[in-house]
Amino acid sequence: MKAWVEDYIRQFKAVLDAVPAESLAQWVEVFRKAHKENRQIFVFGNGGSAANCSHFVCDLGKGSSISMGSPFRCLSLNDNVAWMTAIANDFSYEDVFVRQLENYAKPGDLIFTLSVSGNSPNCVKAMEWGKKQGLTLLAVTGAKRGKMAELADHLIVIDSTHYGRVEDAQMMVAHILCYAFMEKAKELKS
Repeated sequence: MKAWVEDYIRQFKAVLDAVPAESLAQWVEVFRKAHKENRQIFVFGNGGSAANCSHFVCDLGKGSSISMGSPFRCLSLNDNVAWMTAIANDFSYEDVFVRQLENYAKPGDLIFTLSVSGNSPNCVKAMEWGKKQGLTLLAVTGAKRGKMAELADHLIVIDSTHYGRVEDAQMMVAHILCYAFMEKAKELKS
């Protein structure tokens, strides 16, 4: 078992080493602009990625907002189970995110989505709608990239197809985005 654990850690380190720091620095600027312009940030994904979306919105909406002195307007579309199940039941699961965006989103807002496969039909449909409506699309996918990679205006590909390691790396990306505003707020406010 120890050898398996060491191998997991070794492979995860390789995944982290491949995350593009320059892209993340650019993403901080995208979020900085959204904050300055009081844009809404919509975050969504499925399964473990959904949990990472909720965690990200908690950190951005609380910690980053406090440090910046004004709120990030962020919402995880995964967190209203009643609304999601009503949409899935009455329409389709493919519509659970796009139908929420139809209620809230405006041109210039951001979509930030996480997916290991990059092909989740509900995420793809929401991104297609967002692109037509003039939203900025950010996606973190696994190595298969998928349709979401083609749609994204800003893309980070985690160089693995292993769900655990990709979801681990998603959370690192999310924490870097949040902690940039927590730890560099003075610089990012100017």
